Amino acid sequence: MLALVRDMLAGDHPARPVLVASNDPAAGGLAKAAALGVPVAAVDHRPFGKDRAAFEAALMAPILAERPDILCLAGFMRVLTPGFVNRFAGRMLNIHPSLLPKYPGLHTHQRALDAGDEEAGCTVHEVTPVLDDGPILGQARVPVLPGDTAETLAARVLVQEHRLYPAVLRRFAAGDRMPIFL
Repeated sequence: MLALVRDMLAGDHPARPVLVASNDPAAGGLAKAAALGVPVAAVDHRPFGKDRAAFEAALMAPILAERPDILCLAGFMRVLTPGFVNRFAGRMLNIHPSLLPKYPGLHTHQRALDAGDEEAGCTVHEVTPVLDDGPILGQARVPVLPGDTAETLAARVLVQEHRLYPAVLRRFAAGDRMPIFL
């Protein structure tokens, strides 16, 4: 999130951050975004229990108040319902720490190691109602090194996430949906 916000605050970016929202009121990114002058909102999902629709309605209120053109998910670890996703169809992006379609969901780095993959990476994609399945807008690859652990691999992938996601958002906001491959 911070890489996206900082890139958008650069003078020549075609987009501007209008809100950073989280489902965790204690998320460190909220204070960092606020320090950069970006409005923030937190809607704690826990009081809603299993009522995802009620949580999403509460989350939707501050988002719609800011009238964003594009929603960028970054570290948002809640599965959104089709109703929420479809409201922003073609305008919601996410980054995932694997080379999709490989390893949707969780534990991606360990799964790549367990499979004996020679490379891993990250993917920026459009969000659709199917988890980690939207059109790919960019990918960055890193080699899997001898002795890698899930943690060391994740750290190298994170460096590429911070390069890839801002580059994809910059192009997407300018109307270019051609995938980027780093």
